[in-house]
Amino acid sequence: MIPDCLPGSRGISARRQAVLDYVTEQGCVLIQDMLSHFTMTRAAMNRDLHALAAQGLIRKVGESVTTLSNAVAASSIMHRTRQAVQEKLGITAIAADLIEEGDTIALDDSATSRFLSERLSAIGQLTVVTNSLGISTRIGRAKDINLIALGGHYNPTFDAFLGVLCERSVTSLRINTLFMSTSAIHGLSAYHQDEDLIKAKSALMNMADRRVLMVDSRKFGISALNHLANLSDFDTVITDSGLSEDVADRMIRAGINLRVADMRGTALPELAMA
Repeated sequence: MIPDCLPGSRGISARRQAVLDYVTEQGCVLIQDMLSHFTMTRAAMNRDLHALAAQGLIRKVGESVTTLSNAVAASSIMHRTRQAVQEKLGITAIAADLIEEGDTIALDDSATSRFLSERLSAIGQLTVVTNSLGISTRIGRAKDINLIALGGHYNPTFDAFLGVLCERSVTSLRINTLFMSTSAIHGLSAYHQDEDLIKAKSALMNMADRRVLMVDSRKFGISALNHLANLSDFDTVITDSGLSEDVADRMIRAGINLRVADMRGTALPELAMA
């Protein structure tokens, strides 16, 4: 049983994770049954359910709570930041080495870009362009980082700003290097399930002198609905050592500049705040 009151934000986070795990296991559950299971007050349960629904992890319908489809749940930034953590750390260690002090870089809404954002303060003076609210919040007060946050319609599932305003804002900028990710790699192409995200990512790609795709090995060999780009459209593709040799050889033969992360010594530095 999870008590109603746990000390500190870590306790609240653990409680909500327990609620999410229970709903995921059950598929569909009545709120009254959840109150009995967790011995929580109705007010606390409603707050947790509202927070999880806002993050795109569950759906509340009347007195019932259901999980979302796998595709929708996998899109949630809360879900993505907990997946392949060591792989993302290794990938972003390589990506950070491609950044020089004084650069103007762009980070997309991806979880991998969030990991990269935590390495930036160690590089020096940078201008960072992003449509991610989470990244903006994280680095907005960081020493030596000039933040340009792209506006638009806020999407809570991706914790990102999207839409025409976001896409038009990018066209007035010149970006040295774009760092981005995607949800699926099939053959020699990158795919994503959300059309609005593809438009935002494509707008960033169009204004970048150099494009770097950061994608962990779990995403290879699967597909999503919408084509984003060919892997040859990127100057560098960074992945981890979980990628099969056959896939790596095929990419190299196609002329793709492939970098594979060493998974050792990939801890994140502390983000220096002003």
